Amino acid sequence: MGKNSRETEELQRGLSNRHIQLIALGGAIGVGLFYGSSSTIQMAGPSILIAYLIGGIVIFTIMRALGEMAVAEPVSGSFSSYANRYLGPFAGYLTGWTYWFMWVVVGMAEITVVGVYVNYWYPDIPQWVSALVALVIITGVNLLNVKAFGEFEFWFAMIKVVAIIGLIIGGLGMIFFGIGNGGEAIGFENLWIHGGFMPNGIEGLLLSLVMVMFSFGGVELIGITAGEAENPKKSIPSAINNVIWRILIFYIGSLGIMMILYPWNKIGTEGSPFVLVFDQIGIPGAAHIINFVVLTAALSAFNSGMFSTGRMLYNLALQNNGPKYFGKLNKNNTPSRAILFSSMFLLVAVVLNYFVPEKVFLYISSVAIVAVVTSWTIILLTQMKFRKSKTSEEKKQLSFRMPFFPYTSYFALAFLALIIVLMAYIEGMRAAIFVAPVWFVILYIGYRLKRK
Repeated sequence: MGKNSRETEELQRGLSNRHIQLIALGGAIGVGLFYGSSSTIQMAGPSILIAYLIGGIVIFTIMRALGEMAVAEPVSGSFSSYANRYLGPFAGYLTGWTYWFMWVVVGMAEITVVGVYVNYWYPDIPQWVSALVALVIITGVNLLNVKAFGEFEFWFAMIKVVAIIGLIIGGLGMIFFGIGNGGEAIGFENLWIHGGFMPNGIEGLLLSLVMVMFSFGGVELIGITAGEAENPKKSIPSAINNVIWRILIFYIGSLGIMMILYPWNKIGTEGSPFVLVFDQIGIPGAAHIINFVVLTAALSAFNSGMFSTGRMLYNLALQNNGPKYFGKLNKNNTPSRAILFSSMFLLVAVVLNYFVPEKVFLYISSVAIVAVVTSWTIILLTQMKFRKSKTSEEKKQLSFRMPFFPYTSYFALAFLALIIVLMAYIEGMRAAIFVAPVWFVILYIGYRLKRK
């Protein structure tokens, strides 16, 4: 394993199977489901359920590719470390820094919305104060030890899960037994009586695939936890194999119920669909409950981002693709210097919220969108090279193999290429296609200068 062997020796294996399962679940259920689901529904109508099913199959394929490597070589740098080893140093450099940048940008967005949700209860508290408090608390948690991160993520994910299960059970009660509707069963007609199941045609379905795939961003966090999992050979395969069922139940289940209960073209126009369902069932304080859930979902994404950025910088230092300064651990076996550096960038975000025009922030965010697709593409390409590097005997010994290889890999790569093409047709995302190459050129120049 050479230079990277320190990753498994020094980082503490403090994440139990319970932590890994809920981190995987939390990674698959983002704020987008609570906050942004209405915009994706407007694109495709009820056929969004097909888009999530297709997207779920592709994500499962990508996660199986990552899982094959993560179980065979469980390191915290995950796909950046594998890219460095199997595709070459520049691939490791590009992947690590792009993924770090993505989570910093996502962190900037999450830290901003924390202030918005706190303002719902306490309008007099300035947004930057809430953002700063969240930054300090989450940084502190990540500096303690990996078990503290795992415990926070476990309970944050549990809140999201309970809210969605509540929506599904309550919604089924309304559909079949007329709870909250005077005892009159609602039925399924809303799925086809408002312009049909695919009201915006195949074009609407295709364009919605872009938003659907971005809502899955973060699920690859399972691979990064492998270097600190107590029993990666057991917990990682279990977490990855359950991804497809979680997508079916939580995304397709909850969105299907929303569109059965309410006309798809009305969702989002009268407030959060989650609030509407809870209100109709008769749960008191539904808006307050959902505000709390979305607040914890934002903190969960922020917590995951802090964990990911710290591990990526630590691994880049070990690869000699980042400053050696980030390769040191504190007494709790956490990469404290890497975490504090990322935290410093996010502190800048608290200040920049006042000065950076929204358009500039949108352009930076668009690079983060491409970064997710880049990471997934690198995972697939690395796994193909990883498999090629093995002897036939070593291939037989792989305990968690990618099914139907290499056809599944080609299918997923073609799908990701389609997503990039479709982005050109969505206003606001078109910028990413031009901004991303500039980011890659900057990284390449940085890489060449570093090697001199």
